[in-house]
Amino acid sequence: MIIVAVDIYFAEGAIDGEGVHDALRTMVEETRKEPGCIKYNFSIDILDSSALRIYEEWESMQALELHFQTPHMANFQKVLGEVQIKSKQAKVYETDKELALPSL
Repeated sequence: MIIVAVDIYFAEGAIDGEGVHDALRTMVEETRKEPGCIKYNFSIDILDSSALRIYEEWESMQALELHFQTPHMANFQKVLGEVQIKSKQAKVYETDKELALPSL
């Protein structure tokens, strides 16, 4: 399984526009329909409304690579290019097993 974790920090108020939220919504809705997509979630940080967190799980690297070629990804990239981003970090992990959460 492939796990992707992305943190994007925008200039204050940059993602508040309706067009940006529409692009985010479309990206999530369309990506969840893609073959190989296990999970795909966006969230705004509860303590920092300029921070967007993206969490993804994919069956394979091939499925993730195909995701980058979709029309909704192209539109998402276009919209992101129109707003001020302060920083962006993306990490990709490959894992072959899930561990049980220890008892607390």
